[in-house]
Amino acid sequence: MTTAAALAHLNRRRLFPPAAWTALAIAVLVMAALPALNLFFPAGQALHVSDYTITVCGRFMCYAMAALALDLAWGYTGILSLGHGLFFALGGYAQGMYLMRAIGRDGSYHSNLPDFMVFLNWKSYPWYWAFTDHFLYAMLLVVLVPGVLAFVFGYFAFRSRIKGVYFSIITQALTYAAMLLFFRNETGFGGNNGFTDFKRILGFDITQPATRAALFWITLIMLVLALIVARLVTQSKLGRVLTGVRDAENRLRFLGYEPLGFKLFVWTLSAVMCGIAGALYVPQIGIINPSEMSTSNSIEMVIWVATGGRGTLIGPIIGAGVINGLKLWFTSAFPDYWLYALGLVFVLATLFLPQGIVGLVRQAGARIGHRGAGSKGVDDKRVGDKNIVGKDLRGNSMNEEGMSAEGLRAEGMGGAQ
Repeated sequence: MTTAAALAHLNRRRLFPPAAWTALAIAVLVMAALPALNLFFPAGQALHVSDYTITVCGRFMCYAMAALALDLAWGYTGILSLGHGLFFALGGYAQGMYLMRAIGRDGSYHSNLPDFMVFLNWKSYPWYWAFTDHFLYAMLLVVLVPGVLAFVFGYFAFRSRIKGVYFSIITQALTYAAMLLFFRNETGFGGNNGFTDFKRILGFDITQPATRAALFWITLIMLVLALIVARLVTQSKLGRVLTGVRDAENRLRFLGYEPLGFKLFVWTLSAVMCGIAGALYVPQIGIINPSEMSTSNSIEMVIWVATGGRGTLIGPIIGAGVINGLKLWFTSAFPDYWLYALGLVFVLATLFLPQGIVGLVRQAGARIGHRGAGSKGVDDKRVGDKNIVGKDLRGNSMNEEGMSAEGLRAEGMGGAQ
């Protein structure tokens, strides 16, 4: 094996390049330091970080995990979902059920039942609340409820070969139907008020700075783990098949691959990741209600991914932070115009940033590298004067017309003969 081939093989197996690992480590250390600054430096000192900042950053990380989950489905497999807000909310409700049980008799009515059940004259918990006072069982629900729903829904949708805009509309309808269901008081989920007024988690006071710092660090760890899992999936042979599903599903089926199993896997994994993000969101924000299932929330997730860079993993994380930071400022300065601003951002990103923020950064880096290389540098690798833009399922480079590098060379040899 030549040196160039060995380096290429190493790059294919490497999870992240060294520069990316360094940037990730720096970002994690900076974020991890925020709760420490909140705990160890009292208010009024220059290094103190406020409780509000900790809550906002924790919320943004949950949104980033949800955007990462959507990017797996949409960016790498071409499954555009307008219903990921449902999975996010279901994970939050599963966590919220445990937190409501943990209140005990400290509610306004001093009953073993949550206040909303006492107010509605309920005498006992519904059957589906059984065992939710156990933390591990509640965490199992966080994974199973979104996962099972996504698996069942995805199986029938993908088996029927529903895709594109039709699939998106169905996911939006499913989310809207679930929101209407959860708004009803008789469902046992608190109606339009949802779950709130949490007191403790695992016996710790949920309002204490130390508890909130622990939740922040757990969220940060889960976000990094989600990024690594997503990277492992997309860098594997499975990831190549997923991009094949996205780019040429019929051709993939012709080659002998059945897309149903691959689409179902990534769709279910994406839903589970989104449910975990919702479970981490609820104890930090202190409330979960049916508005989290609104179709506008799911559409915002799509905008996070598109703005950051679809099919890049890190892009959706950046997009979630940028869009929600903009929302935080805009809703306080110009609250009546946020939706107009959000629509404008989406239109501008679609027109001028088709590859998102990450694509813009990559283009800038490529220009700088091209200038530094001078006459020795080239923008695109070429075989027979045709641009190489991707790889086929066997790992061979492919051009825009779907022809592999080997095929191009053969074509060139045939022409020479």
